Amino acid sequence: MSSGQMKIQAVRLYEKGFMTQGFAMGGEEGPEAFDPAVKYRSSLQNYVIDTGDEVILVDTGMPLETPDAVPDDKTVIYMGSRVEDYVSSLKDLGYTPDQVTRILITHKHDDHTGEIRSFPNAKVYISPEDADALELTGDNIIRVSYSDGPYHNFPACTKIRDGIYLIEAKGHTKGNSIVVAENDGVYYMMHGDITYTDEALYANKLSVVYEDRAAARETLDRIREFISKNPTVYLSTHTPLGPENLENRKIIDLANPPESIPVGEIVYKTATGKYICSICGYVYDPAVGDPKNGIPPGTAFEDLPDDWHCPRCKNDKTKFNRA
Repeated sequence: MSSGQMKIQAVRLYEKGFMTQGFAMGGEEGPEAFDPAVKYRSSLQNYVIDTGDEVILVDTGMPLETPDAVPDDKTVIYMGSRVEDYVSSLKDLGYTPDQVTRILITHKHDDHTGEIRSFPNAKVYISPEDADALELTGDNIIRVSYSDGPYHNFPACTKIRDGIYLIEAKGHTKGNSIVVAENDGVYYMMHGDITYTDEALYANKLSVVYEDRAAARETLDRIREFISKNPTVYLSTHTPLGPENLENRKIIDLANPPESIPVGEIVYKTATGKYICSICGYVYDPAVGDPKNGIPPGTAFEDLPDDWHCPRCKNDKTKFNRA
């Protein structure tokens, strides 16, 4: 497929955030094995593929109503401050919701699925596991079976159309996928959260966020093998290196990691009393509580039991940021 037929752009959503090295790389050794003072740049962006006759989204950002997080010295990942909501950012690129034909979901977390609802006419391709977790229903929901055979060194994929593949890549979630778009001999890999920052890709380190660590390790090994054999532009969701790689058409060379760019000035805001799960985007509102799990309305986050976990992704309280 020629470059005149395909255009990939970043849908920019949050900027000027940070993540700690322990969060980004501590999935196997533990975060305490890493320097807590080392931070990497963080952001949030998803991607849109314009094939010339289709507009295909790779993930759909955070829900419009999600409040900004408020970082402090205990925060392990902060995506930054909101640039724009998803639909507005997409419109800035020249696309309206009615033009979108398909949505390819890498995994179930809110910062990847938050605005599926804004595209009721698009077919949504998602793994059965993550579709069930989100309770997605409707004729437009395509539970992919990865029945089109191997894709290079990956055992199973779904061919979306010529040059675009949704590839089974379990680990981060039980139904995790990646997307590869081929264009002019280059492979553009939109991988969701296989790594949170490219530094972890080069260092061959898992983040602390996974539902199946063994599967996450196998997936990262396959991705590194693929990149070592194929000219790949690595398009991340949670680091500005994603759009920077895209803009510069940077081919990843695992043997030559680039020097990290320092984290810039962090903008701190006044907290509202709400807390956001940094993994899945669930918002704990003290006014509502968590009645399903025995937490009555009016319970401050600080007063939640030590063994309370996110109702959606089951991570503990340390993964929440102030909002």
